[in-house]
Amino acid sequence: MKEGRMTDQTPSPDEILSLASQLADVAAEQTLKWFRAPALLTHNKWSEGFDPVTEADKAAEAAMRALLKAQRPEDSVIGEEAQNTVGTSGLSWVLDPIDGTRGYVSGTPTWGTLIALNDGHEPIFGMIDQPYTGERFVGGFGMAFMERHGVKTPLATRRKRHLSEATIFTTFPEVGSPLEAEAFHAVAGQCQLTRYGMDCYAYALLAAGQIDLVIEAGLQAYDIQAPMALVQAAGGVVSDWRGGNPMNGGRCICAATPELHAAALEILREVPLG
Repeated sequence: MKEGRMTDQTPSPDEILSLASQLADVAAEQTLKWFRAPALLTHNKWSEGFDPVTEADKAAEAAMRALLKAQRPEDSVIGEEAQNTVGTSGLSWVLDPIDGTRGYVSGTPTWGTLIALNDGHEPIFGMIDQPYTGERFVGGFGMAFMERHGVKTPLATRRKRHLSEATIFTTFPEVGSPLEAEAFHAVAGQCQLTRYGMDCYAYALLAAGQIDLVIEAGLQAYDIQAPMALVQAAGGVVSDWRGGNPMNGGRCICAATPELHAAALEILREVPLG
């Protein structure tokens, strides 16, 4: 990925990593406190289905916002659970306190906290933090690593070139609209293995060289910016389903190699999506 557009108000990569780590830590205090807790309160945000939000989501984002207000009040903040705040630095922190809330309320361990820094043009840094498994995936400024128990392991996407060898992930079997589902399954039908339900952890697995493709739809900016920065830093290719920039959400394809990206994109482009 690009190294980012450094300005006088841009903190150093070390400062960015330090602050992102602090943000992940304060979020984890809240999310782990409520994970698998019988008293967890869950509310449904969506009248036509189940889109849960919990007090853990809100408390974790509030803790991150408080830290940013104290340390970087000049930066904008974009999050899932509270109104966006506009800063003066040209930098935006993009936060998702619990990506995978459906999994979180079900007790599965693959939810995570997403933290990205956007320079006004693109995400220049991304972190996927998995508090329960103790894994922290970091990408940006020439860094791509996973840290667990203080040990850092370099990240790199694996070099598969053919869809017939690829493992593909998406969160929901229905993907999005019927046409979006048709497009996804057209790609998945050419792949060796299809799996579902990992939320942000799928992107972490792609960056770690465990899988090859993640294709999703219906995303928000806070869903994709941290995974986008991480996957690119690990050597992967990221775009929307027409080859554009997906940082504002919508449809996204993340691939381990340019060859897999091109092959999947060719199939996706054959389906009219409106």
